[in-house]
Amino acid sequence: MTTDIQSQPGQTGPAENSDKLDKSVLMVAGVVVLGAIMSILDITVVSVALNTFQEEFDATAAAVAWTMTGYTLALASVIPLTGWAADRFGTKRLYLLAVLLFTAGSVLCATATSLEMLVLYRVLQGLGGGMLMPLGMTILTRAAGPERIGRVMAVLGIPMLLGPIFGPIMGGALIDSVSWHWIFLINLPIGIGAMVYAWIVLPKDDVEPSETFDWLGMLLLSPGLAAFLYGVSSIPEHGTAMAREVMVPMVLGIVLIVAFVPWALARRNLHPLVELRLFKNKDMTVAVLAMMLFAIAFFGASLLFPLYFIQVRGEDALGAGLLLAPQGIGAMITMPIAGILADKIGPGKIVLVGITVITVGMAMFTQIGADTSYPYMLAALFIMGLGMGGTMMPIMTAALATLTAHNVARGSTLLNITQQVAASIGTALFSVILTNELVKSDAVAQAGAVNAAAEGSDDPNVIAQAAQSLGIDPASLQALFARATEDMASSFATVFIVATFLVACCLVPAAFLPRKKVAPVDPAAMIGH
Repeated sequence: MTTDIQSQPGQTGPAENSDKLDKSVLMVAGVVVLGAIMSILDITVVSVALNTFQEEFDATAAAVAWTMTGYTLALASVIPLTGWAADRFGTKRLYLLAVLLFTAGSVLCATATSLEMLVLYRVLQGLGGGMLMPLGMTILTRAAGPERIGRVMAVLGIPMLLGPIFGPIMGGALIDSVSWHWIFLINLPIGIGAMVYAWIVLPKDDVEPSETFDWLGMLLLSPGLAAFLYGVSSIPEHGTAMAREVMVPMVLGIVLIVAFVPWALARRNLHPLVELRLFKNKDMTVAVLAMMLFAIAFFGASLLFPLYFIQVRGEDALGAGLLLAPQGIGAMITMPIAGILADKIGPGKIVLVGITVITVGMAMFTQIGADTSYPYMLAALFIMGLGMGGTMMPIMTAALATLTAHNVARGSTLLNITQQVAASIGTALFSVILTNELVKSDAVAQAGAVNAAAEGSDDPNVIAQAAQSLGIDPASLQALFARATEDMASSFATVFIVATFLVACCLVPAAFLPRKKVAPVDPAAMIGH
């Protein structure tokens, strides 16, 4: 079953020059996609359960947010280690360990009886989840070879693009029909299946003599990324980046990351934790810049769509998730086509078209109001999906296609660090912009105060009494809520203008992506070892 796949890290399969993905590569792709689905779906599924956690553990929103923050920090801390560990222990062994950690963490999360236990187990989950994506990219790229990297990236792109869309649907359904425990327990059968599948399909590791481990790099970069992302993820809670609780960890993180750069580039450091000398490769540099801008815009804007449907249109989490389905359908249509074209003509032209299409779809959302028709918004989401299918994975293709097998693990690690940092920045940025827009409205503030005083009750009498206690005329409540809804819709439209601008900015680095097939660059020539 595994004879067609290379058994050594530095080799590619014998069928790598074939245009089509052979059975052996598709089998490996199945392993990687299973792991990616667990990791990515888990992030969005848990986001739906935050209110449930507040009620279950009688905790504040800020305390419950640590179930997300702890996972993200663990993820960011372990990603830099993945490249070295893949070379040292082999991708198969490390992949099995990552799935085991993630699955064990999931089961433990379901058994948590306190918020502190849940956060601790989420950190364990993050340690496994952080390795799954960079490892998956490495395994797939080595299995298919540079000739077919666009196709395999399109396969890996399915969970990356669809996770944020279908995660809330699955999370809402599980919480409503069973209990919150099942958003974690569902990972148990998937994890067991992924481990058995990986054990059978992935080729045996044939590890070469180990490179030295960059201890100083780990002490600088992993805590630096964790501190920086902690500061960034705290911005929405405090409403500004100037708050002490935000600035201190952010500045500390930046100092550690900046200190890592000269150490990583030092001549005596032959095997840095993250290979920054890959930036000597122009295509890699441009692709990383494009990925960073796109991730800020894409993941930041992804926050806005469900919030609009829930806060302005009154949908529940499940309904909001279902309304996002056209985006996923659009991506599924164009992603395989984009993967084939990226291998044949290079990713540059495809990414330019994809970003242009996304910009058009996003611009449509700048015109939304409180009663914009659903067909209009669903059409805009479908258009955006078509563009997304031709954007994220071709950008990754542009980066990884230029790397020889020895550098694939380091390159995928670099891309995943970039994506994680950019996604956190985008989420914080759009949260703050939206919050600042909403606080400008007196109607939104008054309506929020009434709802808070009524403690979320739908009873008109309770709401009227709450309004009266705040000195608001109950007779004018309907007009107040209507005005607040219009103001909220207007705030979302304003933030979508920012999102449209950021997506359009991605056209600049995308214009420099290769517009023809690229060949791998000799690592010795590129890194200078």
